[in-house]
Amino acid sequence: MTDNAIEISGLKKTYKGSGRSAAKEALKGIDLTIPRGSIFGLLGPNGAGKSTLINILAGLVVKSAGSVKIWGFDQDENPRQSRAAIGVMPQEPHLDPFFTPAGSLDVQAGLYGVPKSQRRTAEILELIGLTDKADAYARSLSGGMRRRLLLGKALVHSPQILVLDEPTAGVDIELRSMLWANVRKLNDQGMTIILTTHYLEEAEEMCDDIAIINHGEVIVRDSTENLLGRLDRKTLVITPGDECDLPALPEGVVGEKLGDGSLAFTYQSGKTPADAILSLVRDAGIPIRDVRTQEAHLEDVFLSLTAKKEPV
Repeated sequence: MTDNAIEISGLKKTYKGSGRSAAKEALKGIDLTIPRGSIFGLLGPNGAGKSTLINILAGLVVKSAGSVKIWGFDQDENPRQSRAAIGVMPQEPHLDPFFTPAGSLDVQAGLYGVPKSQRRTAEILELIGLTDKADAYARSLSGGMRRRLLLGKALVHSPQILVLDEPTAGVDIELRSMLWANVRKLNDQGMTIILTTHYLEEAEEMCDDIAIINHGEVIVRDSTENLLGRLDRKTLVITPGDECDLPALPEGVVGEKLGDGSLAFTYQSGKTPADAILSLVRDAGIPIRDVRTQEAHLEDVFLSLTAKKEPV
């Protein structure tokens, strides 16, 4: 058995054109492996191909070429087993308004062939915080509660892999915190989590590894730590003892006076040591009251990579 939860090779998807619309190549030969037990971030701008990739994994879209293995099962050779190994929490809350949460979970479990004796409806309702709403109609649930129910439906068949497609888009802080607590709990129990999100600070905090997709191609795949280390850029923020202006700066160092009077110096740490900037400030006669540094964030990496990749 492989150490990877998902193995994708040469995956392509082309949507046929209609009328005057040309055919669209949504995926252009994706090669990607996702380790078992990881929290994996799948990032990219709108239209990058993330949703197409997720829908292929979920068995909702038929690929044009390539191979997909989910938990060791080839999607073409063992479609039932590969589909049973993965649960997907979709972005849009499509729920039957006439089912209760308990009823929705039971129906979903039945669709996956889970025997009644093995269904975990009460356990899942407790996990997602909907025990007290078990018998309420779905149409009476708030937007946040409907999001929780989507998570529960993705878990009814005890999948080894959970895909979260923009799970916190438009939700409040309380629900976001609850969701991430549940995700960490499930991951601690051995479940592999795949996350797509536009909130890059979430990916930075939650994900072990990240792949960035743009225009149907994987442009980078690495650990979160290594991705953040790709930008050799730091900012030194100095709070002066007195009101002062920026000193003359050498090439490669960008200075900015902030609204609170602090002086921010952005530089490449591989070319300019922090000591050189501190010396420059002291030589200018600026008294230093406080110093702090700012590291690169995932947003900087994301923007630097996607900006370089233009469509052909």
